[in-house]
Amino acid sequence: MTRYDLALIGFGGVNRALAELIAERGDTLEAELGFALRVVAITDLRAGSLVRTDGAGIDLAPLLAVGPGELDFSMLAGGSPDPRNEWVIREVPADIVAEATFTNPVDGEPALSHVRWAVEAGKHVCTTNKGPVALHGGALKELARRHGVRFEFEGTVMSGTPVLRTARRMFGGLAVHGFEGVMNGTSNYVLGRVESGLSFAEAVAEAQALGYAEADPTADIEGHDVQLKVMILAGEVLGADLSRADVPCTGLSALTADDIRRAAAEGLRWKLVGSASRRPDGTVE
Repeated sequence: MTRYDLALIGFGGVNRALAELIAERGDTLEAELGFALRVVAITDLRAGSLVRTDGAGIDLAPLLAVGPGELDFSMLAGGSPDPRNEWVIREVPADIVAEATFTNPVDGEPALSHVRWAVEAGKHVCTTNKGPVALHGGALKELARRHGVRFEFEGTVMSGTPVLRTARRMFGGLAVHGFEGVMNGTSNYVLGRVESGLSFAEAVAEAQALGYAEADPTADIEGHDVQLKVMILAGEVLGADLSRADVPCTGLSALTADDIRRAAAEGLRWKLVGSASRRPDGTVE
């Protein structure tokens, strides 16, 4: 049976969920998929790094029993208080690097370097990080092609709903002229709660308490998250190579609570919508 060893870069919600799947359903997944998954390294900005390439790899259950903010890998065998991302990515024997650190909409770092280091080391990469894909997707795909590895990023848009694979595999022969939709659940939740009577600040705080919004909700509330998703979707579905300057972005701060409630009273709703369409001359707006 084939086994793939994983290095998890970032141990927040996404990679913790992946670890939970492996820990709780590993045998079932192996039977269904035809290969086994073993986590041999984890890095995290707060917890440090943990590497176990011997035996069964990292025992995930004890880690998952501890709250995210309470983990300290330095107290464990093979652990260090430092994340050591570059060393883990370049040097630790692993087949796949799962990159799930925070998204930087300005230059894509440090996730951009994480992806490059992994590809240059001959490792496959899967990421939910929108920054590297939106800002440097074409170059990274070419780099992966040259090194003979896979660069996968389905989870960067629509919470992993396989829209990118659907477009690649099912849309052959179709002329796709555009797309449009609500692409950020946090902003949608905040708008709904303001409709129901909360202030913006209260709605954002509630979204944070429920785990929908980050400690810094700017990317969600100001539309930067949707902007990057539009760039990724436009590249994959419409073949466009867009920069952030090509995608005008207006966030929720342009609205007032009165705007939202006035619209609701008229049976209307404000939504933060991402869209792209192909012009008659072939360019994308």
